[in-house]
Amino acid sequence: MLYSSGFSARAQVAFRRRTFGFKAAAVWLCAVLLCAGCASTHYVKVRSAPHSPLVERLKVTSRGGPQPSARTMQLLRRYDLVGELRGKMRPLLDKVQAIVDQEPSPEKVYAFAELSYIAGKKTELTEPGTALDHYGASVTYAYKYLFEERYGRQRNPYDPEFRGACDLYNGALESGLRLVKSQGGLMPGCSHSIESASHAWDVKIVIRNGRWQAADFAELKFASDYEVQGLKNQYQSYGLGVPLIAIRERRNPDDPAEKFLPPLLSFPVTAFLRVLPDDQIHANSSRRRHVALLELYDPLVSHDIEIGPRRVPLETDLSTPLAYFLNDPQLNPSNPAINLNAIATEGLLRPDKAQAEAGLYMLQPYEPGKIPVLMVHGLWSSPMTWMEMFNDLRGDPAIRERYQFWFYLYPSGEPFWQSATKMREDLASARAVLDPERREPAFDQMVLVGHSMGGLVSKMQVVASRNDFWNIVSDKPFQMVKASPELHERLEHTFFFGPDPAVRRLITIATPHRGSTFANGTTRWLAREFIKLPQMGREQIVRENPDLFRQHTMLEVKTSLDSLAPDSPILPVLLHAQRPPWLKCHNIVGVLPDKGFIGKVAGGSDGVVAFSSAHLDDALSELKVEADHMDVHRHPLSILEVRRILLEHLADLESFPRRSPAQDRTAQAMAR
Repeated sequence: MLYSSGFSARAQVAFRRRTFGFKAAAVWLCAVLLCAGCASTHYVKVRSAPHSPLVERLKVTSRGGPQPSARTMQLLRRYDLVGELRGKMRPLLDKVQAIVDQEPSPEKVYAFAELSYIAGKKTELTEPGTALDHYGASVTYAYKYLFEERYGRQRNPYDPEFRGACDLYNGALESGLRLVKSQGGLMPGCSHSIESASHAWDVKIVIRNGRWQAADFAELKFASDYEVQGLKNQYQSYGLGVPLIAIRERRNPDDPAEKFLPPLLSFPVTAFLRVLPDDQIHANSSRRRHVALLELYDPLVSHDIEIGPRRVPLETDLSTPLAYFLNDPQLNPSNPAINLNAIATEGLLRPDKAQAEAGLYMLQPYEPGKIPVLMVHGLWSSPMTWMEMFNDLRGDPAIRERYQFWFYLYPSGEPFWQSATKMREDLASARAVLDPERREPAFDQMVLVGHSMGGLVSKMQVVASRNDFWNIVSDKPFQMVKASPELHERLEHTFFFGPDPAVRRLITIATPHRGSTFANGTTRWLAREFIKLPQMGREQIVRENPDLFRQHTMLEVKTSLDSLAPDSPILPVLLHAQRPPWLKCHNIVGVLPDKGFIGKVAGGSDGVVAFSSAHLDDALSELKVEADHMDVHRHPLSILEVRRILLEHLADLESFPRRSPAQDRTAQAMAR
């Protein structure tokens, strides 16, 4: 007996509590070392003031308020208008407007745009309607400076004033949009008629590109309000427009494609105000009426736009909307009260409950023509672990123009072959929803990237089972199994399968191909104590088939740590399993440098997986990276290697060859 009769009841309770606390602490420590990735990260913080290049140039936040630039002050001195700055801005603007009308030039148009912006800043708190008029005038005149043909010969793109006009356009547009948003009108499909003493505006908000629709937009926020913290690199481009964060509205739950997009998703948008050339004077008024379109662009689809005969780059920000999404604690698809960190823990300790969240996820709608890259996380982890690599890869124009990134979430507490079986089914389901007629050739060029145990889950998508996996558990024909139809089918899907013909490349990172000695007797015992697996019918199958199964087989493996042990019976079979001729495999291995206490203890491993286990002799390429198990897939060299492989994949595909019927027959034959 564990407790002798000499213990009092109170002492026994206290002993049990201490024992439980020890077990809990031990399993927590083990899982952290096994690449938990569960630490809470703040990905963005709100700035004290929106970021803008105009703040410093025009001293927007100074005690005396915004001031004209040296170039504008010079123009005011030439026309003896400096004294007008001490009064209200409207009389000064009227005088500068008259000068522009009488003798137009780029420098005068620029000065009027700048002075209008300053006037807007001075009045936005007390007279928002007047401020909106000033911001509209600033945008319009900055647009004239940049695009009107009559200034073409005088414009100098090497003059700092040219970039200043771009900043004025962006800054005035953002300030105006903030005022529009405060009135609840900053949404696609809205139209606005803005009237003021001197101007009238007809503005319509339209979506110009991409697969997002008006119904997807629940709210728009300004990227300049946030500072990225949780991502090492921030991907922006410079041009015209206002980078926004669009918060997605969940749409029709009956749409089968809806399940691939997480709730509360945010995505990048750039707003551009196009001033149409048909400005006109009202018949009964001296007010100028401007007609404009506020165009919303998806920067993942377009990085520049046409304005007349020119291609003009958009100002974009891809990383801040991603960080904003990751920063939101409510990221659980079925229960918004649970965040992704909790999902990772639940996936390890309560795989039965985590099944509801498992599946394929995207951060953009499916894009025909782009090759899917599916990223698969490891033990006690979630898709969050890929965000550093995803951010860097998506920030590369050559990659994002040809690839789309997907993520697979699975309960990592269960044996990896069970997760692999479910992933196989989920991929087939995704193809049926997204490309039911199999007309999309890019879908047949898929790349899988798996970290740690996720590499094993991914590898099981690209090998042929034949009878090899069934022979681990029995030397009798599978047809002899007695089980309910549902359980019989589940067993068949687990043990008999062929390679997915849509997958062309596999990248494994820090994967224990031969197991990990960290999954030893102690950690495996702790895992069995704490990991609560769903009932899979093992006992029933063994009971109803007493002479069919071998002893100590896959059926007795109860947790993911059991499945990763070096003596796990499936690992040598998977290591040598037959692969299809079209598949190309790449490998990345983490090795800690042999210095310091940790390096010496690690002894030729990444701290969890030994090099001898992670190494592959038959990989097309293999890269060693000085990194530990938790960080190897986030290491810059690993990300660069994945980028290299993806570019190599494109180079091998001069066009997207269709998957041939013979290829399908080969995959089916390999499953037999």
